[in-house]
Amino acid sequence: VTEEIVGEDLDAKGYGGVYGVGKAATCPPRLIVLEYTPPDSEEKDDIETVALIGKGIVYDTGGLSLKPKTGMPGMKSDMCGAAGLLGGFVSAAMIGVSKRLHLVLCLAENAIGPLAVRNDDVLTMHSGKTVEINNSDAEGRLVLADGVSHATTYFDKLDLVVDMATLTGAQLIATGKKHAGVLTNTAELEQRAVAAGLQSGDLCYPLLYAPELLVSEFDSKVADMKNSVKDRGNAQTSCAGHFIEEHLNASYEGGWMH
Repeated sequence: VTEEIVGEDLDAKGYGGVYGVGKAATCPPRLIVLEYTPPDSEEKDDIETVALIGKGIVYDTGGLSLKPKTGMPGMKSDMCGAAGLLGGFVSAAMIGVSKRLHLVLCLAENAIGPLAVRNDDVLTMHSGKTVEINNSDAEGRLVLADGVSHATTYFDKLDLVVDMATLTGAQLIATGKKHAGVLTNTAELEQRAVAAGLQSGDLCYPLLYAPELLVSEFDSKVADMKNSVKDRGNAQTSCAGHFIEEHLNASYEGGWMH
C-alpha cells in the first residue's frame, strides 16, 4: 500500500465523487493505492504500466434514491469490481508478471442519512469537472471517475487504464449473465479483452463505443454533466462507461478499458 486517503481528507483533496457517495456512512470512504514493480524492471525500458481501478461499494442502499425491498438484498456484493481486481493484482504479483501495476480501490458505503448526497447536489470531481446528481443510486461511476482521474494524473508512463465494476443492471440486457460487457477506446484492446476471456473462461463481449453520440445523455444546465442518463433506452451501459471516460486526465493518451 503506497497511499490511503480517508474521510474528510478526500474532500479536502478534491475527490468529490468518492467523498460524496460515502460521507453519510459510519465508516468513512477511502481511496487506497497499491503498487507492484516486477523484479527485472530496472533492466527494461519497455515494460507496460497498467492501472487497475475498482469500484468498492461495500453496501449500496441506493442512497436517497432508495432501492426497493427486493432490489437491495445482495448489495453487499457491490464491491466485486474492487475485490476482483485486488485478487487479480495479488495473483499477478505472486506469479511475477512483467508489468508495472497500480491498483486503486475506491471504497465507500452508499448509505442514507442526514449527510447523504442529495439529488440536485452538484459535486466537484477530482478531474475538476462538476456533476449534477440526478440519481444517487448511480454512485459507482462517481467513485470510479475519481479513481481514473487519480491514475491518469499521478501515475508515470501509464499505458493502460482498466476499471471494473458491478455498474449497471442494464449490462444484463446488453451482454447477459455469462459475459461481462467491455467498453474500450481502441479496437486492439477490445480484441485483447475478448481473447483473454476465451482463454480464461471469464467471458466478455464488446459494448457499443460511441461517445460522440452518447455523452449528450448527461447534459446538465447547472454542471458539466449529470450522473445518470435522460433516456434509459439509449445504450445505457455504454453511457455509464463513457461517463467514467470523461474523467480521464485530458493529457492521457493511452488505452482505457471499462
